Amino acid sequence: MRQASLERMTNETEIRLTLQLDGSGESRVQTGCGFLDHMLTLFSRHGRFDLAVDCHGDLQVDAHHTVEDVAILLGRAFDRALGERRGISRYGSCALPMDEALVLAAVDISGRPCLGYGLRIPTEKVGEFDTELVREFMLALCRNLGAAIHLQQMSGENSHHIIEAAFKALARALRQAVAIEPGFADQIPSTKGTIL
Repeated sequence: MRQASLERMTNETEIRLTLQLDGSGESRVQTGCGFLDHMLTLFSRHGRFDLAVDCHGDLQVDAHHTVEDVAILLGRAFDRALGERRGISRYGSCALPMDEALVLAAVDISGRPCLGYGLRIPTEKVGEFDTELVREFMLALCRNLGAAIHLQQMSGENSHHIIEAAFKALARALRQAVAIEPGFADQIPSTKGTIL
């Protein structure tokens, strides 16, 4: 079972998170931030990851600490669940349309964190959610997962559509990257013999 259950307790957030890589897309997400809950729920569904998140953060300040800390823990959960990375495909990509928006996500679970961020979100907010936090989420995720994550927006005018396309595309790219390749389950997908 490729899964991880982690906790993160700081003066800003208290988070409990469980991730099952080989799931069916079931989720139970409660962060106190409705838009983040929506994004994590569809991330779980499109990645076929089972995900449970319970977060109590200092939302009276803003959602920054909640968004960033959830991404830190999610990245760490992927890292823990993947172990040595033995047998994984390592790479994944998806070009995903969401009405007028089209976003490409590409992932390399390389052990080398890098974010290529090419989203151009036209508004500062979606509802109460600060759209600049999308980049903070992706940066924390790639750093703690140890992956190169590239997000490139090819079209899009509606902020909600652009962000949703990015989360869905990332989920589907990660689903490819973490999949075990038939016949190669014992191999590390690197000529170096290690990814970590």
